[in-house]
This record gives sequence, structure tokens and C-alpha cells, in this order.
Amino acid sequence: MSGTTTGTVAGAPAAAARGGGQSAGRPAGRLGGPRPASDRAGGPGGPAAAGTVPTGPTWGDDAYARALRAGAGPLFLRRPDGWLLPLDLDRWLADADATDESVLAQCSGAVLDIGCGPGRLVAALSGRGHRALGVDVSPAAVARTVLRGGAALCRSVFHPLPEEGGWNTVLLLDGNIGIGGDPAALLHRVAALLAPGGSLVAEAAAVDVDERCEVRLDDGRGGVGSPFPWARVGPAALRRHAGRAGWTTTRAWHHGDRHFLQLRPAVGGLPA
Repeated sequence: MSGTTTGTVAGAPAAAARGGGQSAGRPAGRLGGPRPASDRAGGPGGPAAAGTVPTGPTWGDDAYARALRAGAGPLFLRRPDGWLLPLDLDRWLADADATDESVLAQCSGAVLDIGCGPGRLVAALSGRGHRALGVDVSPAAVARTVLRGGAALCRSVFHPLPEEGGWNTVLLLDGNIGIGGDPAALLHRVAALLAPGGSLVAEAAAVDVDERCEVRLDDGRGGVGSPFPWARVGPAALRRHAGRAGWTTTRAWHHGDRHFLQLRPAVGGLPA
């Protein structure tokens, strides 16, 4: 899971987990597999093209970080009306499961996992020889990813990232299409990260929903964090947002109660 933040963090907690330092802005851990042709931060259609960087909470010592360090929930997203969305922390902390395998099978080349959480997919991809990088605004999530043998960077997706325009596959799973509360802006940002011919695999909500709201992290024991913008989109809504943003759906599938779309930028590029 990843929210949005105005700060850029170097991932020092992850480096500390390995007992070493880390220069600012470089991924913690080791990237394996072949390098993409591009090795630049920024580039055409970069953060400026995505519009204003959304603001969000400080993720250093919130309910999410505490749950990751403890290795257990509960953990929820709370809307202003009091409705709670349970977050599947146990699944995030476990190894990649059969449903995740259906996603991994669609990954090719260098893979960027946006909102990587504790790194189950980054670790699985690295183990298969992919060059894989996780991005998350939570230092605790980055540290967990590195401990699993993956590489991760503690940063918002709306800030400059390594090798923009050079990623063959980008992942937005576990509800992360909701990052920033604006799916269209997020899809535009992802397009700037992909290499020519690359694809996005995005997970939709299991229900038919299309909402943007302000949420807070809730630990179920009275601890509630700062508000941040979020969105939830079901399969039909994700298709609509993607189509309006200039993406083509090349594959759709579900495994159990999880739903996925594989998307590619339309020929001729996305609308400005």
C-alpha cells in the first residue's frame, strides 16, 4: 500500500536493516536482472505532466508502520462517515499466492511495483530473474521489502523515479489504483514510467464502485491517522478511466475475488 506524500525519503531504514548507509534517492537493496535501456530520473511526461503532487500523511510512525513492524493487524481505511475498509495485511506479509502468480505470469522485463508494501511481489519477481523495484512512501514497508531480498525506494510515485520511460511492466495492485485519489492522474503518471511497448497491470476493487474520498488509517483500537485522498474503482470503472485516459485493455481476468486489467497506452500516445 502506498499513499502520497510531499517528501522524498532516501530509504534509510531499509539500509539500516542491512547495516549499511545509502545515498539519497537510490533504491535500497539490489536490483537483479537486465537493466532497462533508460537510466534516468525524470524525463518526458514526468512528474510535472502528472499535475500537482498530492499531499498526504507522514508515514514514519503511523498505524501501517506499526502493523508492519508487529507483523500483524488489524488495519483499516476509515472514511469520514465511519465506514471501514479492511486491509489484507496478512496476505501482504505472506509470500506471493496463487492469485499473485497469475499477475507475475503477465510481467515481462524490468518491473516497477508502485505501492509495493512489504515486498512480496518484488521478492518473487527478483527470484525469477526480473529487474524489479518497489516504490512505497512507508519506510517500514521499504525495510520489509529489503529484508525479503528485494530492492525498494521510499518515495511517492508523483516524484522523480529511477529510469522513467524504461520500465517494461508497472504494477498497481492491492488497491493502489487509489493512490492520490485521482485514477486519471495516476494513469497519466504511469504512462511516463513505461518503456515503449510496456504494460500496466492494475487491480480493481471486487465490487462495482467508483469513488474518490478522504480516508484515514485506523488500527481498530482507537488509533486513527491523518487524512489523505484515496479512490476505489471496480472493474467497469477502471475500464472507463483507462479508456478516457487513452489506454487500451489487452487482458482482463479474475482469480477468486480479485480482479485485474492489463493495460497498454493506445497507439499514438496518451492525450495531453
